Amino acid sequence: MQANHFSRRNFIRLSGLGVIGLATTDPFKHLSFPEPARLSVQLYTVRDQIKNDMKGTLKRIADMGFRNVETAFWPKEISLDQAAAALKEAGLSVSSSHIELPEHAQLPTFLNTAKAFNCKKLIWHGWPEDNRYGNLEGTRELISIYNNVNQFAKDNGLEFGLHNHWWEYRNKPGGRYVFEILNEELDSDIFFEVDTYWVKVAGHDPAEIVARLGKRVKLMHIKDGPAKWNDNLAEDNPDPMTPVGQGTQDFPSIIKAGKNNVEWLVIEMDKTSIDVFDALKQSFDYMVGNKLAIA
Repeated sequence: MQANHFSRRNFIRLSGLGVIGLATTDPFKHLSFPEPARLSVQLYTVRDQIKNDMKGTLKRIADMGFRNVETAFWPKEISLDQAAAALKEAGLSVSSSHIELPEHAQLPTFLNTAKAFNCKKLIWHGWPEDNRYGNLEGTRELISIYNNVNQFAKDNGLEFGLHNHWWEYRNKPGGRYVFEILNEELDSDIFFEVDTYWVKVAGHDPAEIVARLGKRVKLMHIKDGPAKWNDNLAEDNPDPMTPVGQGTQDFPSIIKAGKNNVEWLVIEMDKTSIDVFDALKQSFDYMVGNKLAIA
């Protein structure tokens, strides 16, 4: 669940510290950005902190200036209703929610999640890699499953989307990348939450991918760091990530590529190189201070 970064390191470090935001001129003005999308934060970033102190963690997130979160996995002792109450107490709304891919027995959870969080955008988080993505027949089997889930979502007034990792942009069943097959053969109203970090790890330019996928991209995961291939990735052990704007991602170009299609920019960090709250605060200041997103 990851994102992209800037290449002009010194320039970006300054912006990450808020210096650019205090400048008298707008350094990104020439890029002609679309209207900024709204900012959210994936709570997977603070999963360990939530486990130890849910209410305190959510308050710290809100105190940074975040108004919206994307939910993922809650500790088993925390119910959906308890989580929803804690979010409300902290003044946080839910932009979107990562879910397990629902089979028949899980469909009530699918609906209960949407109801508890007053959230219409439900997203298959996509972890771990499904070996069916290794061949064309298996990929099309998954497409059939996704289309069935999408129909269920639509029948209940909800929206269904897919979040990527690196394999969708590395595996080439039948000679085409998985993401190309998904884009061509999925129901047209299944949206993508493009994790820009994993796209870059897989060897692609995230801005080019976002532009290519066009209107299907409704959300993007925004995260920064080295974004290089790591043989430990399959063990869920990525390189530490930096505050947004201080790594290798070119976020102005990525966000510009989204035009007015992208509704939410979701900051996420799987692992951080510094204190996670400090990293989130610097990331918030960079995105909002440089008018790349609105809180």
